[in-house]
This record gives sequence, structure tokens and C-alpha cells, in this order.
Amino acid sequence: MTEVSKNAIQRLLAALGPACEQFHDRAIRNLPCKRVQCDEIWSFLAAISGNPNPRHISTSFVERQNLTMRMQMRRFTRLTNAFSKKVQNLGYAVALHFMHYNFCRVHQTLRVTPAMEAGLTAHVWTIEEVVGLLQESVQNAA
Repeated sequence: MTEVSKNAIQRLLAALGPACEQFHDRAIRNLPCKRVQCDEIWSFLAAISGNPNPRHISTSFVERQNLTMRMQMRRFTRLTNAFSKKVQNLGYAVALHFMHYNFCRVHQTLRVTPAMEAGLTAHVWTIEEVVGLLQESVQNAA
């Protein structure tokens, strides 16, 4: 964005972040899983319920997700001045990142978005549709 006030961008982030978080939380529920992914496999092993196949328990996808997040969001990079002064704003930025990552960005290996692959949507979302979540959030609150 050019010629837009930093405060205007901050207000948009503060409004759209929670809307994205709420939508994502509702949409990404009870999806069928083929494998179990854990960040620190030994600390989460006791938390895995059911009877997963041990061959499908891995940290590789989570580690790749962590790398992608660090590369796309400067807040997670060392020695940067792109940081969140409030932990809430960091949460909003993460919510926006995952909305874009799952609904707007076509992934090279999938050839569709993760949300399309999971059957949550039939098309690639536009930024306008993501911003539309703000209006939906306001209507749901009323």
C-alpha cells in the first residue's frame, strides 16, 4: 500500500485480524487427517489420541510451516524492526497470514489452495473476499 497512513493500516489489521481468526477457527474443524504433525514430537506424543500409524507421525510438515511463516512474516525473523508492540497485533498478523496461506495462495505441490484441497471452498479466495469477512463479523456480532 502506498500513500496510506500507518494508523489506517493498523486499524484495518486490528479489525480484520479477529474476523479472520474467528472464520478460520470455525472453518478448520474436524477435517480428516492422513498424518499426525507435531512440532516437538516427544513433548506432544502423549497428547496424540486415537490410534495413529507411527509411520505417519512426523515433524517435517510442521517444520516447513514454521519456515514458511518466518520467511513470509518479518515479525518472526531475528534482527528486524518489523515487530508487533502488542501481542494482540501479533495474533492478528498470524491470523491474516494463515487466511491468505490456506484460502488465497495456490500451493505448487497441490496446484490448489489447502482450503480447496480440504473441500472447504471451491475457488481461490481474493483479498476482497478476505476483507469481506470483516463485514460478516460485524453482522454476526449484531
